[in-house]
Amino acid sequence: MVATPIGHLGDISRRGVEILNQVAVVAAEDTRRTRVLLQHIGQSSCELVSLHEHNEEKAGPGLIKRLQQGDDVALVSDAGTPLINDPGYLLLKMAWQAAVRVVPVPGACSITTALSVCPIPCHPFRYVGFLPSKPKMRRSQLESWLMMSDALVFFESPHRIRATLEDIAQISQRQLMIGREMTKQYETFVVGDASHVLSQLADTPKGEFVCVVEAAESVTGKFDQAHVVGALLQELSPTQAARLAAQICGVRKKETYELALQLSEGKAAD
Repeated sequence: MVATPIGHLGDISRRGVEILNQVAVVAAEDTRRTRVLLQHIGQSSCELVSLHEHNEEKAGPGLIKRLQQGDDVALVSDAGTPLINDPGYLLLKMAWQAAVRVVPVPGACSITTALSVCPIPCHPFRYVGFLPSKPKMRRSQLESWLMMSDALVFFESPHRIRATLEDIAQISQRQLMIGREMTKQYETFVVGDASHVLSQLADTPKGEFVCVVEAAESVTGKFDQAHVVGALLQELSPTQAARLAAQICGVRKKETYELALQLSEGKAAD
């Protein structure tokens, strides 16, 4: 499992270069992008095969057979560390089941790259990958996650980043940082509340974003209410759940009823 650069080709590790120059097969998410890296390190003798989310189940057994026959296989993603929001899990699972030795070759990762320069509190953090693409589901997830004290780390696409920041601005005043084009020529970081960060974005932003929402000092009362309401909703209607939750938590029914509706909508969307 070989980590590759997230942008700047000079970020590949010395060990990563050695491994890629030694293996018989390189399984890549996108062979076109990986070919550029292999040319950069002078590797031209290995077999380059495609392994992505649409062919992994079919291609995996063949790679396991090669491994069992004694060939070394390196798995790489488009950029960064394999399996961090990238394909490869099925192949990894097959390897473990076949008692094939799996070796991590660590290196670049966009998550840790962003956290390493983040000037706002970001530990502990909760990494959630890409947010849901559907607006209702995205907002519901953000409302749930932002009730927690952990910093929130996620990826967002250029055509959804503005809508996501608008959602956060309506839900929370927490500070956040966005990073784009990290390690590349136009590397950019913006820090502030969601409204400020939104104001700094182009109308049609480019590049994938890593977003870090700051950790809260303590868990809010809503976090406890969410657990109570969520548990009651498994057996009761929103109205009944809200009434009992208000009594348990010592708050007004209006608060728990609004929360019950939010959680019910999120459950229905799922």
